[in-house]
Amino acid sequence: MGEEIKYSRFNKSDYQQFVSRLEEETRLVKGWFENRQFSLSPIMAGYELESWLINKSGNPVALNEEFLNQANNALLSPELAKFNIELNVEPEPLTNKVLSSFEYKLDKLWQQCSTTAESLDSNILGIGILPTLRDSDLTIKNISLLDRYRALNEQVLRQRNGLEIELNINGTEHLHVSHKDVMLEAAATSLQIHIQVPQDVATRYYNASILLSAPMVAVSANSPCLFGKRLWQETRIPVFEQAVPAGGYGGAASGPVQRVSFGTGYARESIYECFLENLEHFPVLLPVHYQADISEIKHLRLQNGTIWRWNRPLIGFDEDKKPHLRIEHRVCASAPSTIDNIANIAFYYGLVHYYATADEAPEHSILFADAKNDFYRSAQLGLKHKTSWLNGNNDTLQNIILDKLLDQAETGLYKLGISQQDAKRYLSVIEQRVEQNKTGSEWQLNFLNAHQDDRARLTLNYLKNQKTGQPVHEWDFETT
Repeated sequence: MGEEIKYSRFNKSDYQQFVSRLEEETRLVKGWFENRQFSLSPIMAGYELESWLINKSGNPVALNEEFLNQANNALLSPELAKFNIELNVEPEPLTNKVLSSFEYKLDKLWQQCSTTAESLDSNILGIGILPTLRDSDLTIKNISLLDRYRALNEQVLRQRNGLEIELNINGTEHLHVSHKDVMLEAAATSLQIHIQVPQDVATRYYNASILLSAPMVAVSANSPCLFGKRLWQETRIPVFEQAVPAGGYGGAASGPVQRVSFGTGYARESIYECFLENLEHFPVLLPVHYQADISEIKHLRLQNGTIWRWNRPLIGFDEDKKPHLRIEHRVCASAPSTIDNIANIAFYYGLVHYYATADEAPEHSILFADAKNDFYRSAQLGLKHKTSWLNGNNDTLQNIILDKLLDQAETGLYKLGISQQDAKRYLSVIEQRVEQNKTGSEWQLNFLNAHQDDRARLTLNYLKNQKTGQPVHEWDFETT
């Protein structure tokens, strides 16, 4: 979905032609898996980071087109709403000083964004859900001026036969709103962590990513509210799942096979199973016709781009055109600071490598249904969620992270060849955040408690703290 499409209107033949090409490309990819044709490049790291544009009062401001034109940087791109942008990084080998390299590059890019925003009398803000966001901001007039977003909106509504999209979230409070478009999706911004892995271990990394979704969503929580309602510790999760309510075939839009979901199970033999599921269980949403060689698998990649598993397998290409496999870990919110983002990335990479290379595959010990339940309960409750986590003894995620997962993440980073100095620096941020139970969400809730639920004050104070560059566990409620 990151690539622009040519679109006016789709007709029946467009769908038939797309499905034919999708079937052909899926058969081709099956052969790639069977014949082990994927890249043997070393493990690579990358990420995408979504953010907000706000005015001086802390409200969203719809000017990403002007912002991107002025910034003129290929690492920046638009998101669904005109008040969101995405920051990207060039992939690097997952070893040595990659984490501090990511921090340096993100700081540099963020500073350019901040300067560009200031020139437009606005600010850039990294947060899961903007506290000042109003329901009235999420209208079709604020959709970004790209054909793919207009087409996505129209096709989701077509599949729903024009039914309005409802957001119904039970949390600390209850929120129930309805929309005539997909703009509710724009309420949530995230950090999406990528890991490119060799084919022979891809299933292990994919399953480990699923398993680790619970601690990752809890430790990175930064979206406790929407439209003034206190909901989940990571409210992005139900928002995104309900904002694109188009499911599979045969009425499954209201059933278990959803386009935004935790998935339907671990990969058993290979992650090809996900691409086969894409073909067999999901009707085509955007039947674009590409005049491209089948080896570019453009139809398969577009279909995959319209199915948002929280852990999504991807097929890309190396510079020599060799196909490669990536896993996109999508559970983290945009963090309160650059170092918080890199700490979240470090924690994931260390843990996923530790569990993917363990002698005993952990997915053999934790049922998929339990991993799924842990994920949603962790999104609701954060670090206070209790789970058995591989040993049968119930404890909070806070204690499990401090007693076990931090050591495992450190071991995983060392096995990857990550600089010990970098590993200790970023994991210490996670350790202090967890010890103090001071995630972005907890900081926001504590601020609201101390300041009579003043969301504008919260947003502007959050921005001041973010500009200091300090991790969230060091933030005060007021800055001078």
